[in-house]
Amino acid sequence: MESSGGRAESSGRGPRVLVVGSGIAGLGAAQRLCRHPAFPQLRVLEATGRAGGRIRSERGFGGVVELGAHWIHGPSQSNPVFQLAARYQLLGEKDLSEENQQIDTGGHVGLPSVSYGSSGVSVSHELVVEMASLFYSLIDQTREFLHTADAPVPSVGEYLKKEIRRCAAGWMGDEPTRKLKLAILNSFFNVECCVSGTHSMDLVALAPFGEYTVLPGLDCTFPGGYQGLTNCIMASLPEGVIVFNKPVKTIHWNGSFQEALSPGETFPVLVECEDGACFPAHHVIITVPLGFLKEHLDTFFEPPLPTEKAEAIRKIGFGTNNKIFLEFEEPFWEPDCQYIQVVWEDASPLEDVASELRHVWFKKLIGFLVLPSSESVHVLCGFIAGLESEFMETLSDEEVLLSLTQVLRRVTGNARLPAPRSVLRSRWHSAPYTRGSYSYVAVGSTGDDIDLLAQPLPADGAEAQLQMLFAGEATHRTFYSTTHGALLSGWREADRLIALRDPQAQLPGPRL
Repeated sequence: MESSGGRAESSGRGPRVLVVGSGIAGLGAAQRLCRHPAFPQLRVLEATGRAGGRIRSERGFGGVVELGAHWIHGPSQSNPVFQLAARYQLLGEKDLSEENQQIDTGGHVGLPSVSYGSSGVSVSHELVVEMASLFYSLIDQTREFLHTADAPVPSVGEYLKKEIRRCAAGWMGDEPTRKLKLAILNSFFNVECCVSGTHSMDLVALAPFGEYTVLPGLDCTFPGGYQGLTNCIMASLPEGVIVFNKPVKTIHWNGSFQEALSPGETFPVLVECEDGACFPAHHVIITVPLGFLKEHLDTFFEPPLPTEKAEAIRKIGFGTNNKIFLEFEEPFWEPDCQYIQVVWEDASPLEDVASELRHVWFKKLIGFLVLPSSESVHVLCGFIAGLESEFMETLSDEEVLLSLTQVLRRVTGNARLPAPRSVLRSRWHSAPYTRGSYSYVAVGSTGDDIDLLAQPLPADGAEAQLQMLFAGEATHRTFYSTTHGALLSGWREADRLIALRDPQAQLPGPRL
């Protein structure tokens, strides 16, 4: 057992553990380990100047806006993010209600309050309801290929299109109505791209799609900002545990490293930072986003990762979903309006039109959520995914504001609609330590790749055990892309270390 690093620390101060990244996975792991007496030597290395990762709330527009995670998806008792938020008293009364926890949305986005067509005429609500019903019944069908031997087509997108073609062949009515129905469906495809964090549903694998698990509960937000949650977790950690502005360059593993301060002691891992600082450790929990891992796969690990693990990182999907916040002097929408859908009437999911991004990027926008307003503040939040979203990041605030003002004037039919007072947006693809928004199971990959990514290294028990552990939303097979998936993955890896160091430990719940 001695060579495994089981109890070999000569300093008698317990194993040295490093957590790379202070998003909710890293914070969750750190909090769990700090509460256990076997881990007095813990440090979290954070590349940026703030904790929270893809949870990012900013003061703006007289309130709080979420540049990252927006909702608790499935706020009910089996959701650890909901449980923590409730314990920290960060939620409203309605969101805590038993009634809200029992609502089952099936994971589908709510219907638009109003749908504007690109010709400046609003689209019949009845038609939108009919197409939503068709689209979401097809999405539900896609989840049924999970345990079948072979899916009829490789991707969710191809399956949806095949079924829509079949349905459309039986539509009665005139050609303009048929075109409008396809245009409405196209808008729902764009919504689904935002939900999956992908450029196209043709990239999302069909067979494993149903493995993603939707928890009960009506999705809710944090009145004071999502970051309140990560701030609370951070506040529970001992002073100085998190080291900010410390990007990691390379993780050297399966080695035998020494440190002047601990003569005679060897460490299997050495974490080398961009600024030259080096931290030896017995265990490192890596919680960096999959987008970052994809980009730095060749230099981040020394020796390189085993082929299987590297392949999983390459194969799992990781895309971009961004938000654009627009602030208005006065609302042009109705008081009870919650979601404005935009329908481009010439678009169809059954046709691919090649156009230059600069002329059409905004057509990928799904429309706008109306944020809860105060007396003087009126804010719309647009969502946009994929390559169009990544292109949007390269534009200036002025260009985005101008384009969206033109879109809104066009779809409302009001050429004199006042321009928004200001714009604020996320840029997750450009963020150097994130490089996108969240993961999905891409064509060519399966849930097994997610499990492979989650496996600690080295795989065999010959060398020191659990040198590198992996956490983050992309390592949770059924809750990938969510904050609760990320949190559970951080707990999972902390528990793995606790079980190694204290085999008698009673681990806290939930091990979902």
